[in-house]
Amino acid sequence: MKKIYIISIIGILLLSMNAIVTTSSFNNGILTDFDPLVDVSVTVEIKTIRFLDIDDLHTSIRASQDDNPNFYMKVFINDIEFTSTVWSNTKYVNDPQWSATLNVPDDQEFVTIKIQLWSEDVPYDISGDRNSYDVTLLYSIKTGHWTGDDSIGDASGYGRLCGCDDGTIYENDRDCELWFDITQTDYDGDCIPYWIEVNTLGTDPTVNDSALDPDNDTISTYWEYKWGYDPLKWDNHQELDPDNDSINNLEEFLTLEWFSDPFRCDLFLEMDYMDVSPDGEQSIVPEASREQLKNPFHRRNIVFHFDTGQLNGGELVPFDSLISIDEVIPLYNQYFLHNDSTTWRRGVFHYGIYVYSTKPNGYGFSGDVEPFMGYLPGTNSFIISSKQMEKNARLSSKPLEYFYAAATMHEMGHTMGIRNGHPPGCDVQLSKYPWQPGWWIYRTYKSIMNYHYTYRIFDYSDGSHGVRDFDDWSNLDLSHFEIPENYTR
Repeated sequence: MKKIYIISIIGILLLSMNAIVTTSSFNNGILTDFDPLVDVSVTVEIKTIRFLDIDDLHTSIRASQDDNPNFYMKVFINDIEFTSTVWSNTKYVNDPQWSATLNVPDDQEFVTIKIQLWSEDVPYDISGDRNSYDVTLLYSIKTGHWTGDDSIGDASGYGRLCGCDDGTIYENDRDCELWFDITQTDYDGDCIPYWIEVNTLGTDPTVNDSALDPDNDTISTYWEYKWGYDPLKWDNHQELDPDNDSINNLEEFLTLEWFSDPFRCDLFLEMDYMDVSPDGEQSIVPEASREQLKNPFHRRNIVFHFDTGQLNGGELVPFDSLISIDEVIPLYNQYFLHNDSTTWRRGVFHYGIYVYSTKPNGYGFSGDVEPFMGYLPGTNSFIISSKQMEKNARLSSKPLEYFYAAATMHEMGHTMGIRNGHPPGCDVQLSKYPWQPGWWIYRTYKSIMNYHYTYRIFDYSDGSHGVRDFDDWSNLDLSHFEIPENYTR
């Protein structure tokens, strides 16, 4: 019996060694330490959690969406579970300050990571799989990249998960978006793993190389490596726009603090406001309006970013009780272009200026492409009257932030090519009420661009509502705000 016992123990040890061999890396028969400078730990950091509301005229089921979730995370690293604290009674967790870290074997390339989002022991959807609510990733300590249910070049973006990717845009499926990052211990802190620096790039793993540009293409080593480009090979990043969002790779690099992604559509808006009046009137767009604006775009993986003070946005223009059309161009030049017609921001940001009062109460324009007021290519800006938004709120049961958001989304539609009469139901004055002929003709055009629905539907139409409807989403022109190449003053 003792011999049988000893043989069994030896067999178990051999099986264990074989398991190690199959998951570890060898180089000329020698076990590889992927980073001999440090003891590798892998960290999953949660950056943002957002519940993706559905507009109430696109679905008859809202039930669970009227209440704010009590979100918490479960992250599994190599099957070790980490559970976050609870973020109570909120749809948007913009700064969770939570991460999970596990020390992993330095000689095993791949780390398995599973991510789940919960509220009250109910799973919330962050997956692109209709049959699953969670996400599984395979992280490489050799390359610092991950694959699986999220990877470079996928529709929702690298480091961003979207529950609508399974096609449930208008279903009550508890859809959410989750922003995250995965990092590992790195001696020089440049976020490029030791193995890649030594064996691929030939850089010094003890020196931070992230800001270098060895191929002189104006893009840093780290950005190029992160997004799958070769930092040692020159690329014409000013012409590359793989996601066709009219923001080239150089511009994506310049907006990296907003987590823009060269392979997923990004939309940028600078917001400037009128200063407080002598009587205390303000024209500041509430944060709740910006959060609401994100939802219809984010459900379709067009990520909406705002500059309300991060760079040049959030500036206060002098108070004026009534801004005329003639006064808008100087404001545009001073507060958006900063008197520099060559600024790179002109090709990245749309521009919204919120004033106390103007006539009309809101309209699209461009300060550098004729005609000044209209919707020809190059229309990148709009103006909105806060006095009118406050009036709308007083006459309605809806909050002020709803009207700011709805007016902004409508005017943004003009900067993306949806304009008066194109499609036919857009901006028709005689379509607001049932006693007007346009109401009967265009009532199937269920879009925020139809004056009848501007403050009733918080969405563009998807063209599914019958005769004379129009598919706004499929026809958005993300390059419409750019100055036409053939434009000359």
